[in-house]
Amino acid sequence: MTKQPFAVETSLGVKAAQKMMIERHFRHLPVVEGGRVVGVVSDRDILLAQIAHQGLDGELAIGDVCSLNPYTVSPDTPLAEVLETMAKRHIGSALVAEGDKLVGIYTATDACRHLAQQLRTGKL
Repeated sequence: MTKQPFAVETSLGVKAAQKMMIERHFRHLPVVEGGRVVGVVSDRDILLAQIAHQGLDGELAIGDVCSLNPYTVSPDTPLAEVLETMAKRHIGSALVAEGDKLVGIYTATDACRHLAQQLRTGKL
């Protein structure tokens, strides 16, 4: 899990979010409104929105393209449950929250990193 992940407000422009994701090598960004978790946006969400709105005037905001009601877990949710749900729903991230407060994000990349560590140490 990545603790205290970077999050963006719903009002942020898609282009600014995309630039941030490229520069920081993020594929998923939690989306907040007034500090409360409301969604998640992926690099794929942004790309599809840009293709769909190509040629239209005005810039989209992240709130227009993010997935609302993201898969959210508590810090003590068993990892096996998180991974099973991510696989079942075909999603690349789970937001980790305590109440409405975002405390982390667990991504498919985190899962690969964890699996590699387990394989290296022979604990799998």
